[in-house]
Amino acid sequence: MSGKFLSSRVQALELTPEGVKLLDQTALPGKVSYLLIRTAQEMANAIETMLVRGAPAIGIAGAYGVVLSARHYTSRTELSLDAMREAIASDAEMLAQTRPTAVNLFWALAEMEAVLQRVDTNPAELLEALTEKALQIHREDIIACQNIGEHGATVIPKGAGILTHCNAGALATGGYGTALGVVRSAFAKDASIRVFADETRPRLQGARLTTWELVEDGIPVTLVTDNMSGSLMQAGKVDVVVVGADRITANGDTANKIGTYNLALIAHAHGVPFYVAAPLSTIDMAMPSGERIPIEERNPEEISTINAELICAPGVGYYNPAFDVTPAKYIAGIITEKGIARPPYAESLAKLFNH
Repeated sequence: MSGKFLSSRVQALELTPEGVKLLDQTALPGKVSYLLIRTAQEMANAIETMLVRGAPAIGIAGAYGVVLSARHYTSRTELSLDAMREAIASDAEMLAQTRPTAVNLFWALAEMEAVLQRVDTNPAELLEALTEKALQIHREDIIACQNIGEHGATVIPKGAGILTHCNAGALATGGYGTALGVVRSAFAKDASIRVFADETRPRLQGARLTTWELVEDGIPVTLVTDNMSGSLMQAGKVDVVVVGADRITANGDTANKIGTYNLALIAHAHGVPFYVAAPLSTIDMAMPSGERIPIEERNPEEISTINAELICAPGVGYYNPAFDVTPAKYIAGIITEKGIARPPYAESLAKLFNH
C-alpha cells in the first residue's frame, strides 16, 4: 500500500463492550452525533432509517447486529444452546428484512449464520466466535477497500477531474471507501486531481456526506447538482466517473443509488469512462442480470418535502425508487480488491472469484 491515506479520519461504526457506536449519518453535516446501539432490533431500525447506510457498512452493521443478539441471549442463562441459536437466527432474519437491494447485508448475515451453525459447544464460545467473525468482516472490508483504491488509482489520469455520485466512502464502508477509496488513493499519488460530487437527490448523500468526509480528510471537492453532470462533461471538466454499488450481477449490471444510470448514459454520450468500485461481497454471482435485482422503494416524503415543508401540490402521485440499474455495456470496468474486471463481465468477474 502507498501511504498518505491508509485510512480515513471518518469512521461510521465501531463495536464496543457497551454496544455498537454508530455515527448518525442523518444528522450530517450539521451535527456530528454518535448513537449507541445495544440490541439487534435497534440495529435493524438504524439500518432501515439510514442512520447507517452504504452497502458494505450495512453488511458490517448486520454482522454486529447478530453479535448484539448473541450478547443478549448469552445473558439468558435459562436458555439452552439450541434455544439461543434459534433466537439469534430469528434476529438475523429480522436484520435481513431491513434493506432488500444491498447484497452485502445478506452476504455478511450468511457468514454469521455459518458460525452460528458451526459452534455447538457452549453460549460463551458461540458469542466469542460470532464476535470474532463480525470483527473480521469489518477488518477485511477496510483492507479490501484499500486494495480497491490502489487498483482504481491506476485508471485515474494525472490531474483528472473525477465525478462521483452518492456516498461510497468511509461512511459507507468499514472506514476507507470504494469509489472514494479510489479518490483517496489517487489523491495520495497526485494532489492535482479534482473531485466533483453530485448532490444526489432526494436524500442528498453527495452533498451531505461525500463533501463532508472529503473535507475532513483534506481532499478538495466541488459540489454540483445532479442535473449539472452533462454540462460538466460538455465543458471538459470530467475525465472519469467512479461510483459505488449496492449489487452487481454476474453479467456486470449494477444497482446503485438512483441517478447512477442517468450519469452512465451521459458519460457514454461524452466518451467519459464510467467505473464501478465495489468489493467482491457486492457481486451476486447467483443473479444473472440486473432485471432481477429487487429495488427498494422508499417513503414519498423524501421527494415531496424539504425540511418538512411540502414542495409539490397536495394529492400528486409519487415514484421514489432508492436505486436504479446501470447495464454492463455502459461500464468501462468494475474495480474490486482483486483487480479490475473488464467486459465481458460474465468471464472476468468469474475469474476474479476464482483468483
